[in-house]
Amino acid sequence: MTEYTSTLLRLLDERGYIHQLTDGAGLDKLASEGIVPGYIGFDATAPSLHIGSLVQIMMLRRLQQAGHKPVVLMGGGTTRIGDPTGRDESRKMLSDATIEANIASIRTVFSRLLTFGDGPTDAIMVNNHDWLGKLGYIELLQQVGTHFTVNRMLSFDSVKLRLEREQPMTFLEFNYMILQGYDFRHLSKTGGVRLQMGGSDQWGNIVNGIELSRRMDGTEVFGLTTPLLTTADGAKMGKTAAGAVWLNDDALPHYDFWQYWRNTDDRDVGRFLRLFTDLPIDEIVRLEALEGAEINAAKTVLANEVTGLVRGAEAARAAEATAAATFAGGGVGQDLPTLVAEAGAIGLVDALIGLGFAASRGEAKRLIAGGGARVDGVAVSDDGYQISLHSGEIRVSSGKKKHGIIKVS
Repeated sequence: MTEYTSTLLRLLDERGYIHQLTDGAGLDKLASEGIVPGYIGFDATAPSLHIGSLVQIMMLRRLQQAGHKPVVLMGGGTTRIGDPTGRDESRKMLSDATIEANIASIRTVFSRLLTFGDGPTDAIMVNNHDWLGKLGYIELLQQVGTHFTVNRMLSFDSVKLRLEREQPMTFLEFNYMILQGYDFRHLSKTGGVRLQMGGSDQWGNIVNGIELSRRMDGTEVFGLTTPLLTTADGAKMGKTAAGAVWLNDDALPHYDFWQYWRNTDDRDVGRFLRLFTDLPIDEIVRLEALEGAEINAAKTVLANEVTGLVRGAEAARAAEATAAATFAGGGVGQDLPTLVAEAGAIGLVDALIGLGFAASRGEAKRLIAGGGARVDGVAVSDDGYQISLHSGEIRVSSGKKKHGIIKVS
């Protein structure tokens, strides 16, 4: 572990955020001498970010905790193009109204995790459409285009991998790296931003912005990336078999969000406690040392801490109470996914789909055939099974850890 002098880099280092630094010594010196405004960009392709973005949001939180200024860059302009990084096909084009609505929805999570305001270390949110939308094409070519070579652009993974797979890349997408580099230069020139952070897949784009700032303005700026975040079994953070784990309250029930963290692999507990909670390091060391059944207590702490930060303390308490009622007491809890149906009957296949446990009828039938579906704790192997609905609540389960409620309307 590198010995840093600044509170910022010591904090990021001990919690496992640092993968690459363009100039560690230079940034360490800058962060020791004064307030460093730093930013991360987020495109607004959906009304909510998922937990794959949470490590980046937490890094902005660490920046503020260390006495520096977080800048949240919403990609109102770049969302209109689409980041080709890690993709084999172009993103769906979104309307201006949809992008603006997505940005407004996404802001709610940042408001819980960062302190916004007008103070020197208060967070601000900016929208790159405010400057990219005014940038003329000829102006872009003359001022910015001369600093990018096609040879260099073709060497970046976001382009090279797409071409190697013989997947088309539009000229629109090819320009994404230029606009992201321009974002860094613009924020540096107009807002004194000296640091861009992001995931390891953004390294090339970050370096582009650093070089552009140096060439156009002679300004020294810095870049920092986090390690590629995967679970112990190699899965990418943010995705599950049931779909994305969304951060926003209205995109995923509190219980499902809490349960995702409660189901963490034993091997990931310590790492996730460092990255996604504010618990002191010595407490994390104690928790990650637990073994056997005792590690479940650490997982509950993890679930409560992350849910409390992202969704609020009350959401964490309700989710934990629901888990206790569901698993320990044999009840149904109060915070499980709920499906309201008319009195009579509903097919088990439709119930599994309606509760979000299956994305299609075929998937629901495979779940039933594999013995993973239960109604009020009893396994059901008939995919034609009809659940009788008269009054009260009926619990439907998918495997041992996913439970939902069907209520009669």
